[in-house]
Amino acid sequence: MRMHLTSSAAALLLLAGVGAVAAQDVVITPEQDTVVREYVKKQPLASVKVPGVELNVGTALPDTVELHEVPNVKYRYVVVDNRTVLVDPSTRKIVKVYD
Repeated sequence: MRMHLTSSAAALLLLAGVGAVAAQDVVITPEQDTVVREYVKKQPLASVKVPGVELNVGTALPDTVELHEVPNVKYRYVVVDNRTVLVDPSTRKIVKVYD
């Protein structure tokens, strides 16, 4: 009986973890990607330095970094170390890095 309870608890935790990961997935449609690429070309920003922050999807940017709006897209953008990054403004996490 104890083994059955332990297995059930492990399965429940595994499923909860899968749900949490799925909730964090960010899907940028090709249309959104095109809008962002075209907009940032027309609205270039000066590059900023953010010491100690790696530009990876999922990395949160500090509150000191100003995020800029992209019309009709829920995400914001900023140029860090000469790379444009798309950021979720509610979490400040990077959702895409453009080269």
